Amino acid sequence: MSPLRPSTVLMSLMLAAAMLPVVGSHAFAQLNSANTNALIQQNQLQTLQNSLQRQQFQQQQQQYRAQDRVIVQQPTPVVPQARPSCQTSIIGTTAVNNCR
Repeated sequence: MSPLRPSTVLMSLMLAAAMLPVVGSHAFAQLNSANTNALIQQNQLQTLQNSLQRQQFQQQQQQYRAQDRVIVQQPTPVVPQARPSCQTSIIGTTAVNNCR
């Protein structure tokens, strides 16, 4: 095997150095694209969760309003009435109340 000349090694290193940004930027673009997609999916998920929570809140409020609209008929209270201890006597054409 013949030894490599320094110029060949130098050219190989320069070529590798020149290719590094191209390969790196492609990998970065893929990584950046994956991160962007993940963020978009996360935002969509958050939007759906917010929408669901809003809908549940509105349904709960409708149930509360329906409960508030129900009119409960209160039974009339039973109040004992005192009987008057009065006696009415008719004397001639005059009614006389005799209360104790």
